Amino acid sequence: MDMFGGRWPVIAGVVIWLGSVMACGPSEKAAEGGATSASSAHVRFDEEVELADGRRVGVSYAAGRGLLEQHQDARTKAWSKPRLVYRTASEPCQGITLKAFDGTVAVMADWGLYCSDGEPPRESIAAVGTDDLSRWDTRLTKDFDGWTKVVATAGSRHLRFTRVSTEWLVRLRWSRSEGFAEVEEIRR
Repeated sequence: MDMFGGRWPVIAGVVIWLGSVMACGPSEKAAEGGATSASSAHVRFDEEVELADGRRVGVSYAAGRGLLEQHQDARTKAWSKPRLVYRTASEPCQGITLKAFDGTVAVMADWGLYCSDGEPPRESIAAVGTDDLSRWDTRLTKDFDGWTKVVATAGSRHLRFTRVSTEWLVRLRWSRSEGFAEVEEIRR
């Protein structure tokens, strides 16, 4: 007995269509660069932080694209369009670390082939956004296990990214006036 009077294929098609619409909500569309206005919904961030002035900043991995950033205006609460901070088609590794130092934002993120299977990163990024976050300084370190810590050394005008192992201290300095310095490897 046919309860739906022969309409089962139509009903099944509507259910499948609704499921695909729900699965491709605005946050995924925004992550792929589909956001069209500054007030559009922001992506589901891998990491989000609030700055001292009330703005919020979020970063996320976008598959096949790289590291995306969005920030929220403290007064209007509108989110910016997603901005690509670092472009790569590689697979994301561990989580993203995001820290705020007054109006300066620091990001540490890693990518590589088979990273989700436990392989070490091939690309490690240190990134710093300042002022209105329209400009981001980035420093790529290749074939490196990734930065583990970032601290402010002189207010928010100087930052230091580090990774410590039993044999090495690896350090990367950033300053507002000069940007990133060279990576330093110091035997312990």
